[in-house]
Amino acid sequence: MSEREVACDPREIGSLFLFEKLSPEQLGRLCAEGRVERFEAGPVYTEGEPATCFFVMLEGTVVMYRRVGADDVEVSRTSQRGVYAGAMQAYLGDRVPQTYVNSMRVTAPTRFFVLPAQSFADIMQEWFPMAAHLLEGLFFGAKDTQRAIGQRERLLALGSLSAGLTHELNNPAAAAVRATAALRERVGKMRHKLAVIARGPYSREALAELIEIQERTAERVAKAPALSPLEASDREDELADWLEDHGIAEGWRIAPVFVQAGLDTDWLEQVAATVAEDILPGAIGWLNYTVETELLMDEIDDSTTRISHLVDAAKQYAQLDRAPHRDADVHELLDSTLLMLSGKIGRRVKVVKEYDRTLPEVPAYPAELNQVWTNLIDNAVSAIGSAGGDGTLTVRTAREGDRLLVEFRDTGPGVPEEIRDRIFDPFFTTKPVGEGTGLGLDISWRIVVNKHHGSLQVESVPGDTRFRVLLPLTDPEGHPGTESVEEPP
Repeated sequence: MSEREVACDPREIGSLFLFEKLSPEQLGRLCAEGRVERFEAGPVYTEGEPATCFFVMLEGTVVMYRRVGADDVEVSRTSQRGVYAGAMQAYLGDRVPQTYVNSMRVTAPTRFFVLPAQSFADIMQEWFPMAAHLLEGLFFGAKDTQRAIGQRERLLALGSLSAGLTHELNNPAAAAVRATAALRERVGKMRHKLAVIARGPYSREALAELIEIQERTAERVAKAPALSPLEASDREDELADWLEDHGIAEGWRIAPVFVQAGLDTDWLEQVAATVAEDILPGAIGWLNYTVETELLMDEIDDSTTRISHLVDAAKQYAQLDRAPHRDADVHELLDSTLLMLSGKIGRRVKVVKEYDRTLPEVPAYPAELNQVWTNLIDNAVSAIGSAGGDGTLTVRTAREGDRLLVEFRDTGPGVPEEIRDRIFDPFFTTKPVGEGTGLGLDISWRIVVNKHHGSLQVESVPGDTRFRVLLPLTDPEGHPGTESVEEPP
């Protein structure tokens, strides 16, 4: 017997609520296979170490800690006799990692009844076989259910994102199709107009001037300034009057096209001064087709560029061409997620970005962080929707010490204080039946804490709810991909 061990009294351990129903023979076996050990103030065991013993407190005070990022966070403190911790899953054997899932320390001299993990497993299987089977079924059943529902939630999220992406792609694709059809029509008319000009009484010099004006007009279109609606309306009236004064038919139809291209009366005066008066109407018609084709090509370019950006955002969101773990710019991840969710966010939710662009990249699993952003943004939009649908979602990044902060703030009704401690529990949801699985925040917590050694916190009052993700700026262990059996607090 070591200096810390003291005699085991079956009557003392039998007075604990955990063992009060055991027979004298059973209590005798516990004392024979276990021991009573006295610990001075300090650590008893550390999270992640092999779980070798089952501890039951006889007297003293224990404090339980969980590792959150680089910090140990106190989760409970008690002086109640009979509280237990340690190798509580020893009866499951090698089917689960047998490590301590938390850290325990004592703040004053404390006595424990200590039972080796193998003895605890043997006693559970021998004395309580039915209870052991029920506990096994509960443990693995919950794991399987959580895994199945987690996969379904990811599929539902994928379906929602696919629908949103399809909607976002449809608009520029349809615009490109319409512009292409219109461009084909305009080019056909240009060919017809070219044939008319070729058959007309135009000198070689006049044709050269017309082509030179066409080139300068195309350059002007590319540099067209943005006008306010009022400015555009005034300029259209001015151009229409000029065209009418110079005998140009349908000037009211041509004027808006010229205004959109950035042309004004000064430009038309230059055209009129360059070409002969008899060919001015033909020149204006030719320039009108030129402007329309340039504008249509710009529209096609804008539409296809938009499609390309959406595809790039989808690739960035899914991280299809990246290694699973790398240094990542959180702003790129946030932007791609916001773009992917833009259809779901809608027009009634105003999105405000408060990015600190000086922040460095962080070691991360980008695709999994995108899943966290998706869950938090989806919850914020749902909260705003429950309050009427109009509100603001603010996404902020900042530096807090040696960690990078990503904060999602919404103007929804807030998280009631009585359920705030439960929102990270698996399957807990405040959404109506069929609209939420209750795994979004649980999965997010595991990704942030277990895989990235960060922390996920919530602060909430009505009209101001903030989910704060804190990520280490440096890799604390050379690689953040260590899975653990750690559970959300």
